[in-house]
Amino acid sequence: MIARLRGRAVARRPDGLVLDVNGVGYLVAATPRALRRADEGDEVTVETYLHVREDALQLYGFADAAERELFEHLLSVSGVGPKVALAIVSGSTPDELRRAIAREDTARFEAIPGIGKKTAQRVVLELKEKVAAASAAPEARAADSHLVARDALVELGYTLVDAERALAEIDAELPAEERVRLALRAAA
Repeated sequence: MIARLRGRAVARRPDGLVLDVNGVGYLVAATPRALRRADEGDEVTVETYLHVREDALQLYGFADAAERELFEHLLSVSGVGPKVALAIVSGSTPDELRRAIAREDTARFEAIPGIGKKTAQRVVLELKEKVAAASAAPEARAADSHLVARDALVELGYTLVDAERALAEIDAELPAEERVRLALRAAA
């Protein structure tokens, strides 16, 4: 298993990043965060996952171990292959995705191209125990409040991802109405 590569990014291709490690070029299908990191400096370290198929070996690259760990969890979900798992991990931070799983927020996953309703439901169902901490009553109320605030922002014209980002900056302990008001004020 190739778990990490450190080298110099020498090319970007539509199917990934070419990383030169001691004269050997590795083609790595990478998340946007990993690609940005490769653009920043001369040498970059990329956490990797080697997917082995009968006809190919494919490297997937991540900015950190949390992204790779979530990717590996997603591969355990029925009907989720490496390309879909990479699309999910690429869409949001691992913490945002874990929160979505804990809240059973299937709409968050359905917003990702290539993910349908049934796949989103399977992701939440199969990963809830693996990646989400057990929700105590106050955390469950905060999750409900978050969903109410997010849905209100979506009704006001925000995309699902933009609404999540706007709410991520606001104290989760506040009531939903106050969170929506603060998000709208921040956008103005």
